[in-house]
Amino acid sequence: MKVNLIWTHSKNMNNSELIEEYKKFISFEKRLSPSSVKNYLRDINTLLKLNENAALDGYSIENIRKNIATLHSNGLGGKSLSRMISSWRGLFNFLIHKYRFKKNPTLGIKAPKSKKLLPQTLSVDQTIKLVDIKDSSFLGLRDHAILELFYSSGLRLSELVNLNIGDLDFDSGTITVIGKGQKERVIPFGSFAAKAIKKWLEIRKKISVPKSEDQILFLSKTGKKLTSRAIQYRLKYWAIKQGVPENIHPHLLRHSFASHLLQSSQDLRAVQELLGHSNISTTQIYTHLDFQHLSKIYDKAHPRAKKK
Repeated sequence: MKVNLIWTHSKNMNNSELIEEYKKFISFEKRLSPSSVKNYLRDINTLLKLNENAALDGYSIENIRKNIATLHSNGLGGKSLSRMISSWRGLFNFLIHKYRFKKNPTLGIKAPKSKKLLPQTLSVDQTIKLVDIKDSSFLGLRDHAILELFYSSGLRLSELVNLNIGDLDFDSGTITVIGKGQKERVIPFGSFAAKAIKKWLEIRKKISVPKSEDQILFLSKTGKKLTSRAIQYRLKYWAIKQGVPENIHPHLLRHSFASHLLQSSQDLRAVQELLGHSNISTTQIYTHLDFQHLSKIYDKAHPRAKKK
C-alpha cells in the first residue's frame, strides 16, 4: 500500500485514536466505500480482541501467528483469514508511514490454504422458474423487475441497491453501474428485464417519494431505498413461492448469469467485462463449472462413457 503522509508523533495516542485516524484515511483519502470501511474496522477490532487491546506498537509476528492459529481453529477458512491479514497489514503500513511504527508484524504471514469450492449455480430451468413471477401487486412487480435484472445483467447486490433511474438507457438496452473500487461499467440488460422494469416504473409513480430518494430505482411501499437485507429476504420469499429448492441469495443469480453465459458463448473475456472482474483469474472459476456441465453431458451421451 502506497501511503504519502506527513510523519506525526503517536506519543500518548491510544489504540482507539490511532484507528480513528486510519478510518479517516481509508474513508477520505483511499475513498473506500462505507461497506469496505466497516469490514476493515471489523477485522481490526477482531485483532484487538484477540490481543486484549494491547498497544498496537507492541505487536510481534508471534502475536499475529498465534491470532491466525486461534481463528483457524475456531473454523475460519483460508479466504477469510487472508482478508483478515490484509486488513491488519493495511493498518500497520499506515501506522509505519504516519506514526513511525518500527515494524509491520503481518509481513511474511500467510493464511492456511482452503479447499477451493466452486460457486453454487442454478440450472437454466430453475433460474427461469425463479424469476418468472406472475404477480401484478406492488411487491410482485417490483420484485419481478429486481430478479429479472439480477439475472439479465449479473449485478452485485450493492450495485443493484444503488441504481438510479437515470442509470438505465432503454434505447440502447444498457445500464451503467458503479462496481468495486468505484469503477464504472456499462452492461446490457435483456428484453425481459426491460419489460419488467417498465411495468415497475409505472407503479412506482404512484408512491410518495422523499426528495432524497426520488432517483433511486427500487423502493419500498413507503418510498424508502431498499436495503440489501430486504432484497435478500425477498429473494428467499420468492424461492419458496416459486418452488425452487435452493438456498437462494443475490450472488447465486450472478453466478448463474456467468455460468449460463459462458456455457453458451465460451467467451471468457466478455464474461469478465460483464461481471466487472479486474483479474481474469477470478472469472476462470466459471470455466470449471462449464467443464463440469460438459462432463455430465459426456457421461450421459457418449457410448464409451456409459457405466455398466
